Amino acid sequence: MQDRSELLDDYDRLQAVDENLESSLLMIVYISIIIALLVILPKIYIKNQIYYVSRDIGKLSGEYSTLKEENIHLKQQLESMKFKNQILDTLF
Repeated sequence: MQDRSELLDDYDRLQAVDENLESSLLMIVYISIIIALLVILPKIYIKNQIYYVSRDIGKLSGEYSTLKEENIHLKQQLESMKFKNQILDTLF
């Protein structure tokens, strides 16, 4: 019975050991978190800006192609009007 009580006493003593974090370990963890944030946050910001700029470029590219087609159509109308004007001038 004495062995049992000694084992239980040893077990209680081992469980009662205080395992607090040391301040140096805590500082290392905080510093590593800050460094990780300093690396990750600019990367996220840059990717976000690239996304918005590429979205604007896509929109402007679509508008450019539309305006280019409209310009071709207007040039054809202008040539048609010039041709009609030249024909009407020669008739009168």
